[in-house]
Amino acid sequence: MTHAVQSLPAPALALARAIGEAGGRALVVGGWVRDALLGIDSKDVDLEAYRLEADALRRVLERFGRVDAVGEAFTVYKVAGVDVSLPRRESKTGRGHRAFEVQGDPHMRPEEAARRRDFTINAIMLDPLTGERLDPFGGQADLQARVLRMVDAATFPDDSLRVLRALQFAARFELEMAPATKAACRGIALDDLPCERVLGEVEKLLLLARRPSIGFALGLELGAIQALMPEMAALVGCAQEPEWHPEGDVWVHTLMVIDQARRAIDDLDRARGLTIMLGAVCHDFGKPATTAFIDGRIRSPNHEPEGIAPTIALLDRLNVHTIDGFDVRHHVVGLTAYHLAPGMWRKSSSPVGDGAFRRLAQKVDLELLARLARADCQGRTGAFDCSAMDWFLERARALGVEHRPPAPILMGRHLLALGLQPGPGVGRILKAVYEQQLDGSVTTLEEALAAARRELGSDPVCPASVPETGSDPNSR
Repeated sequence: MTHAVQSLPAPALALARAIGEAGGRALVVGGWVRDALLGIDSKDVDLEAYRLEADALRRVLERFGRVDAVGEAFTVYKVAGVDVSLPRRESKTGRGHRAFEVQGDPHMRPEEAARRRDFTINAIMLDPLTGERLDPFGGQADLQARVLRMVDAATFPDDSLRVLRALQFAARFELEMAPATKAACRGIALDDLPCERVLGEVEKLLLLARRPSIGFALGLELGAIQALMPEMAALVGCAQEPEWHPEGDVWVHTLMVIDQARRAIDDLDRARGLTIMLGAVCHDFGKPATTAFIDGRIRSPNHEPEGIAPTIALLDRLNVHTIDGFDVRHHVVGLTAYHLAPGMWRKSSSPVGDGAFRRLAQKVDLELLARLARADCQGRTGAFDCSAMDWFLERARALGVEHRPPAPILMGRHLLALGLQPGPGVGRILKAVYEQQLDGSVTTLEEALAAARRELGSDPVCPASVPETGSDPNSR
């Protein structure tokens, strides 16, 4: 682990030295050690401090800057970008993810402290001052063998979140779960998990794994998908027309689409990447309710609109709304409702006009839609032409609506400047003119004002009392 010690962030190494000089011992614990063994860069460093009482530890840490204490039952000190805590004991006190009595004990042996960890790959510790690795449960051997194994069968079921952590670890590191660990996971009820914790693990699975399908397949085997995502479980066994889906049922197709979508998001921010991934999960939710054998073929007519309700149900359960200012919920629903549009519009017997693109941009980000549609096309076995998605995105970009619909040319202030009084009629006029803008018949403010005058002349609520000439005085 010499190289790993050398790559340890300087603040963590300095903290470990200071703790050692004060008579304590600091060990690097958790994911950083695991990732170092796998050759993966990891930014988050956790130190566990032994042999120093809490007050003495805090005095050492305060020399490095502001110390933030986090947690009520057990304190984690955050300083210089590093989490520092005492080793601790946990006792289950009731049902639920947080129902633990936690007690810090700086005099515990490292091996005893490591026993509370979930999986052996997360129970490896490193002394950054000596380079000594402590691995009481064989975590490194499990990493090399690509095995995901629980640490302690007696305490593992105490925390139901561990089942979901298992899914994302299995996918991220492409591990096979040990049989005894599978059996333990199957026996854990998941109905006590808060939605934010479920979403947190689902997000890690979707965004951090190169092949999230591994985690979803394991989740189905363990019963987690059935318990937490029944809309997705309903895809199992839903047949598809072999000519278009030789890979198998909708479940198999969806897992393939998820993996294809994961390849398409590396250049996106978190919110947009998660939107595409959730769209991949949900895009065919309407097929179980619509699939039938019609005219000798398996068909799923209207499965796009039928998928909206189950998509909303899942988003409700996960409490998905806006993330970092981006309306993830709105766009996931849009991806589900219109994922066939790029392919269908390209193949349409009558040309699809620019207005259709502008209107669809009101309902979903068209670039995200093109990316998901490509993943949907590629998420099959066999050779299929997916060039429609390039055509679709080129059209959207040419119109400048790949991310949002066009901004309205005519605004309320323009109508007020013409002498129209505030009221519901203003909204009606604005909407009518904007529809003409979407069609392409209104492209300038002058054209928009002319259209507004025509609408005023036909609106009984808003008499046409404005002059036929002139323009918005604010635009002069």
